[in-house]
Amino acid sequence: MTQQGVRWTADQVLALAPDAASRKAGSKLGTAGPWSQTGSSDEGAIWGLCKGSGSKPYQTIVDSGGDGGGTGPAYKCSCPSRKFPCKHALGLLLLWAGGDQQVPGGQAPPEWTAQWLAGRRQRATERRTARDGDAGSAPADPEAARRRAERRAQRITAGAAELEQRLTDLLRGGLAQAERAGYGLWEETAARMVDAQAPGLASRVRELGAVPGSGPGWPVRLLEECALLHLLVQGWLHRAGLPEELAATVRSRVGLPASAEGPPQRDDWLVLAQYDAADGHLTTRRIWLYGTATHRTALLLSYGAVGRAPALALPAGLTLDAAVSGYPGAGALRVELGEQFGTARPKDVRPPGTAVGDALAAYSEALTADPWLESWPVTLADVVPARDPDGGSWQLADADGKSALPLAPQTSPSGLWRLTAVSGGAPVTVFGECGHRGFRPLAAWTGAAGEVISLC
Repeated sequence: MTQQGVRWTADQVLALAPDAASRKAGSKLGTAGPWSQTGSSDEGAIWGLCKGSGSKPYQTIVDSGGDGGGTGPAYKCSCPSRKFPCKHALGLLLLWAGGDQQVPGGQAPPEWTAQWLAGRRQRATERRTARDGDAGSAPADPEAARRRAERRAQRITAGAAELEQRLTDLLRGGLAQAERAGYGLWEETAARMVDAQAPGLASRVRELGAVPGSGPGWPVRLLEECALLHLLVQGWLHRAGLPEELAATVRSRVGLPASAEGPPQRDDWLVLAQYDAADGHLTTRRIWLYGTATHRTALLLSYGAVGRAPALALPAGLTLDAAVSGYPGAGALRVELGEQFGTARPKDVRPPGTAVGDALAAYSEALTADPWLESWPVTLADVVPARDPDGGSWQLADADGKSALPLAPQTSPSGLWRLTAVSGGAPVTVFGECGHRGFRPLAAWTGAAGEVISLC
């Protein structure tokens, strides 16, 4: 049940926008002018009619609590947009964030809203029933499944052996040939890995193709990436002798699908950050959670086709009473969102911060378990954003000035200026991803329970 008076902030609403254009368009609709018959229920439903270019207004509904089945907030609008949430849903949420005068609370939904909500609840119940039934039944043909897995493993092994030979040929001929050959060399090799049903290997090979054109020092970077790829290939070829956690990590990095396993873990999960990354083939949404009781940091991944935002979106800074199940592998960061118990709401609990030195030690330990790790989530306490006195680049320095972490190149410029504004030269707590290229700030707050400010 939604607590009366608890509404999202404008920042939390805009963080759900699938892109900058939607954010801008939604902001224009966040006023009362185009809206009529707005309302919200105690169960987290929000609705309204928005005047558009046609004769009929758009019917817009937001289910801020989702259906309880691990989908997060959900949106329905009669407009033709294929974005989720569309600009009308964003505008309605911004209006709702403005308070009871804009969108009254405690209302009974109109028929067109109630009908959609009832359908969602019914489908969620059917999915849970089917999932529970599947969990209690054995596979239809376990022997056939085993044979399919063996055939795929054989194809991956053949592809890995071919990739190892190509890396050997590259090093024998010298790295200069990689610059002359251009991207075509790597695209052909990546296609071979796709044929071998090893999408993880294909993705890493494609990344190699961009290194020769990445500027001064590219031979060193190319050699480093080739070494990591060689290590992954060797890990696959010798996976039978690896510890189970490391073997699971290798399987995941190669691209074999895995399922969440183990008993669900229920907690109040604070949504720390959410951002999207696109690689030309897929849009991946990364959502970082913090268990306020378990003190566990977890990662939700959601995917969307090229040009479309992933369906799952959670408001940063709010907590969600939900159960999650972990995926196998070293570090065990990734989880799957399961049943939700109510809607997202504020809670004055934040992850404890650590010093820069301790954060680097945690990242180092994580690399030991997973050498292909790009970054590790850390919360830095009492740090100040400042320019490096030598190079002029930005860094986060301990309040005593003894240690500092450079900011990663992919740091959002707008997020950096927001961070400096929040800090004002004083120490703040910053959550982000620590990697080999520096620290990427994703959220910040002041004090032990300050408002979570998105920096994505």
